[in-house]
Amino acid sequence: MRRGGCTLRGMATVQVYVTDYCPYCTRAKALLDKRGIPYEEIDVSNDDAKRAWLVKATGRRTVPQIFIGGEPVGGSDELHELDRRGDLQKKLAAAP
Repeated sequence: MRRGGCTLRGMATVQVYVTDYCPYCTRAKALLDKRGIPYEEIDVSNDDAKRAWLVKATGRRTVPQIFIGGEPVGGSDELHELDRRGDLQKKLAAAP
């Protein structure tokens, strides 16, 4: 898992698909940073193929799109809701 070159054992990988200017992307990454959760940031701003794959994988055209352990969990609002309910850490621990 990458974010400043760190890895954490026993924690699911987190991928955040973003675009150049996206306040919701910034908000999602800020929450992950605040919780100390490493993530891989994938910029799809100028990559039509990745954007098309993202729509196919999630059914959504918006960013950010966040994956935990390879499973799409939604965008910034869904990530914050997982955190609010106390389910974010559980999801990170439970994912392969």
